[in-house]
Amino acid sequence: MAARILLLAALVISITCSDIAFAFDPSPLQDFCVADLQKPVLVNGYACKDPKLVKAEDFYFSGLNREGNTSNPFGSIATRITVTQVPGFNTLGISIARADFAPGGVNPPHFHPRATEILTVLKGTLEAGFVTSNPENRLFTKVLRPGDLFVAPKGMIHFQKNIGRGKAVALASLGSQNPGVVTVPNTVFGSHPRISTDILAKAFQVDQFRIQQIQKNF
Repeated sequence: MAARILLLAALVISITCSDIAFAFDPSPLQDFCVADLQKPVLVNGYACKDPKLVKAEDFYFSGLNREGNTSNPFGSIATRITVTQVPGFNTLGISIARADFAPGGVNPPHFHPRATEILTVLKGTLEAGFVTSNPENRLFTKVLRPGDLFVAPKGMIHFQKNIGRGKAVALASLGSQNPGVVTVPNTVFGSHPRISTDILAKAFQVDQFRIQQIQKNF
């Protein structure tokens, strides 16, 4: 009897592990899968280019040394390098961005739905932080100087502000070839079509006139 129970347990474990193995493959199955940006087929990413046609340029990008234009209401700009710019990122789960800040510039609260972010400061002084999910809504924040880094976990709303006297530059390393970005004020107040003012007024506990005034900025 005990032997039968043991055999049944082993069979259940075997089936369960088999299902898990077939359900998710966490690692690439070849050296690389350079994105073929011309093919219409998308399989949670881009189809692979014929390896015989792959070139060194598929893994290369030049231009992260160029300063971004921060002449905008936020005083910051992010130059994002994803699989679209570097086809070799495809299936590797990585991308990068350069963030430039004017004095007092802010990268407003936002989140990446598909990636954790590691922010490394190269120049200037930044205040960086993120907020945990409901119900705690706990704020973690830190002042960063050249050589410092700060991690914003996947899906957490985070921000940066230049609190130094001069310009600031940082590199953001992201754990997805296409991390996506949802900028909270743009999304909430600048959607197309607009979210109803009565919904936003109740959500932010203000009158509809104030919501309309904010929406005009977006």
